[in-house]
Amino acid sequence: MKPRILVVGSANTDMIVRVDRIPRPGETVLGGAFSVAAGGKGANQAVGAARAGGAVTFVGCVGRDEFGGRALEGWTRLGIDVRHVRRDAKAPSGVALILVAESGENAIAVAGGANGRLTPADVRRARGAFGGADVLLLQLETPLGAVRTAARLASEAGALVLLNPAPARSLPDALLRRVDLITPNETEAELLTGIRLRSDAAVRRAAAVLRRRGVASVIITMGARGAYVATGLGDLWVPGFRVRAVDTTAAGDMFNGALAVALGEGRRLPEAVRFANAAAALSVTRMGAQPSAPSRGEIQRLLARRRSAASTACPWGRGLISPA
Repeated sequence: MKPRILVVGSANTDMIVRVDRIPRPGETVLGGAFSVAAGGKGANQAVGAARAGGAVTFVGCVGRDEFGGRALEGWTRLGIDVRHVRRDAKAPSGVALILVAESGENAIAVAGGANGRLTPADVRRARGAFGGADVLLLQLETPLGAVRTAARLASEAGALVLLNPAPARSLPDALLRRVDLITPNETEAELLTGIRLRSDAAVRRAAAVLRRRGVASVIITMGARGAYVATGLGDLWVPGFRVRAVDTTAAGDMFNGALAVALGEGRRLPEAVRFANAAAALSVTRMGAQPSAPSRGEIQRLLARRRSAASTACPWGRGLISPA
């Protein structure tokens, strides 16, 4: 049976321009190819989880416009349950403007639109989906009230609560105490803890701060280097995969979607992170957000080619619900 993944979050339409390099403030850079793709952190993670093998339900808000209609059609084709996606007549669907450099780096500006109108009441109306979920996956492109309500409902229902704190913002300890696993990147970890991650020791200190604030387990993602994992049972580095990056947009989202699936399947935490690292690595070799989501078969083939003892040597069990 597929793991049941519930995603509460944002949905955007991405408008992408390829450029030689990201322009400096006040500078105009002539771009190359233009494309439009489905995006938004919540929707990206829902698509990533579905492609990685999860049975996904999405809770969100889109406008009553062409972008919202196309998004719903795309999710439905992937088998994502969209019964709890509300269409709002007072705001347009979210849009992101993305510049992608030849190096694969990107710069993104988002007009959230209907995403900003996702309410705690919308989340409560989806209460039935929480009771059947193995994992709740959250991000921060929707109002914090909706995020907090979702975390509470999932915690009360016994689902594992996975928070990707992106885009970075300050978070209350009351929310963090509901979170079983948090997955900041380096920038987000620095904002949440006030610690500059200039050394391995600093990474460990940042994870310890988050655990003291109530999070059971912490994964700090470090790009091609991999991820640092800290729980009450120990810590370790799970190595990444070196690939030629074409577009890093949504790499973190594919990591989190695949991680949710692996955890929902009951995999040990180091193995789950290795699975997520492979999904993220594959995604950066392709253009676009949701179009970059790898299939489960692609993830498994990459893991088979580059299997590493470092990701399987840890004796922990699931390693999530551990002493704080």
